[in-house]
Amino acid sequence: MCGIIGLIGSFEHKQQVLEQACRRIKERGPDSEGIWLSSQQQIGLAHVRLAIQDLSHQGHQPMHSENQRYVLVFNGEIYNHLSLREQINDKQWRGHSDTETLLACFEQWGVEETLKQVVGMFAFAFWDKEEETLVLGRDRFGEKPLYYARSAKGLLFASDLKALMPIDGFSRTLNKKAVTLFLRHNYIPAPYTIFEQTYKLPPASYLVFTKDQLFHQYEWSMPKEYWSAYEVAKRSSDRLFTSDEAAIDAFDEVLSSAIKDQMLADVKLGAFLSGGTDSSLIAALMQKQSDVPVKTFSIGFKEEQYNEADYAKVVAQHLQTDHTELYMGAEDSLALVEYLPSVYSEPFADSSQLPVLMMMQMTAKQVKVALSGDAGDELFGGYNRYHRVLKWWDYRHKVPKILRPLLADICVGMSKQFTSLERQIKWQQLAMVLKAKNSVAFYKPFVSYWKKPAQLVPGTQELPDPFTHHHLRSVLETMMITDTLSYLPDDILVKVDRAAMYYSLETRVPLLDHRVFEFVWDIHPSYKYREGTSKWLMKSLLYRYVPPALLDRPKKGFSVPLGQWLRAPLKAWAADLLSSQRIKQQGLLNDKLIQQVWQEHQSGKSDWSAQLWGLLMLQAWLDAYDISV
Repeated sequence: MCGIIGLIGSFEHKQQVLEQACRRIKERGPDSEGIWLSSQQQIGLAHVRLAIQDLSHQGHQPMHSENQRYVLVFNGEIYNHLSLREQINDKQWRGHSDTETLLACFEQWGVEETLKQVVGMFAFAFWDKEEETLVLGRDRFGEKPLYYARSAKGLLFASDLKALMPIDGFSRTLNKKAVTLFLRHNYIPAPYTIFEQTYKLPPASYLVFTKDQLFHQYEWSMPKEYWSAYEVAKRSSDRLFTSDEAAIDAFDEVLSSAIKDQMLADVKLGAFLSGGTDSSLIAALMQKQSDVPVKTFSIGFKEEQYNEADYAKVVAQHLQTDHTELYMGAEDSLALVEYLPSVYSEPFADSSQLPVLMMMQMTAKQVKVALSGDAGDELFGGYNRYHRVLKWWDYRHKVPKILRPLLADICVGMSKQFTSLERQIKWQQLAMVLKAKNSVAFYKPFVSYWKKPAQLVPGTQELPDPFTHHHLRSVLETMMITDTLSYLPDDILVKVDRAAMYYSLETRVPLLDHRVFEFVWDIHPSYKYREGTSKWLMKSLLYRYVPPALLDRPKKGFSVPLGQWLRAPLKAWAADLLSSQRIKQQGLLNDKLIQQVWQEHQSGKSDWSAQLWGLLMLQAWLDAYDISV
């Protein structure tokens, strides 16, 4: 786990610029730093290293191929790198790092074939001195970040935006259309970023820059996809097993294998444990394969209705893990909010980022690698909102198709009868679901914090996002794949990666081994969702290791009492960031709408905490990085 940076073109003082950029993301790689410049200094590559495999100098980067033709900077882990080594002919290995393995595979097989073979999480830059071409690549689900930017001076790229922002030539022009996307989702979906001319490389893709594109301002190519989660989901075969036990055995085998691969490390590792199905299953399968108690970690809340730490403790005791827990309250959130813009270098507003940040801080004191149960909800239909949306879908289908537009217009009219913004939006959402032309459009309002975010950013329009395509045969599967392609990489994985890296901690997600993903999408839906119960297969496997009585309870999710905090301990901080004087002077947002939302929330009649959190994270980020609107 590391950080990478690159400059190609006419940037001055590349050595010093890269050294400064490395310092800005030092937490991603505190163990060592490396910089390489080409002979004519047209290209510079830099790397900060968090040593996980091969702690010796043999794993140092930038890494050169034996014939000196290729240079690689790499962030992440290749879990099957030892088996890949067995396929490389007549190779004398210098060390046992997966970086060396990846470089050898690129040299022997080429980039695309290698990417199809590797199992892992990664972002990389691969330079060919002879052809003068650069390849940027990213893992299948987007666990590791990679930003790239166009400049009059050339190309810049990095693992983190804050490495690039101060560089002369980097455009800090705010992308106002991306702001509307952010206010809808509380994250910015790839390929967009908060800045114009700066992009996220989409998951499961690579991008080739030729000599002419790099040095003669030719038009850039588009990223090329080497694997597709959507295509995997589309070709689902509805495989049935001879019995339920056979299905559970098969899932046990594929997930246990992925976890075994992800337990490969030359440093201490552990697991996050919330006490829910996903994290408990990962911890159970880790403990099954470990000779010593696995270190597990959980965060609790002093507000009892949000606390799940007691459940995690019971599961940990049953599995006999070495468990550590920490409880947080409003005072802890107050201490953390000022750091959030430093952790997330573009606006990001999933409120569970607060406990996640505390979790990472606690975990990093004991281990350097931690496995996570993320992605279980996307794979097995586990989100509570899926149940709500399915009910609304059924309600809609009871309304004759010919009447839906008329009823939608009536709902729009009703929304205008209320002064309460909450009431207005409820009627507007009802109109949206009645008008929706397909299941993707139907789902969109349910995962939109602001249903019409362009109203908040006067004079702009919203960019297209993942909710414009990706239909599957059922509403449930459409929701699952849509979240896999948007919410998972741009919210969940961003939240975890940035928070973990802030404390130099590597996180791994076994459920995102693409072999697990392909297995789950290949089997019949009844193994995922049965008799109104989601995650049937995950729970059935988990019950082999943990009694159902320790697990069966309503799903809470990793939420925080944000609504309460914004009315009391965080009120002064929030009121300052959202003051009418500030918003009007800034000239970006609709002050009248913001003040209405703030007052309705403070009255206690409505809960606008999620929407307010997005606005607050935007304002805090603008302040922290001194961004002009």
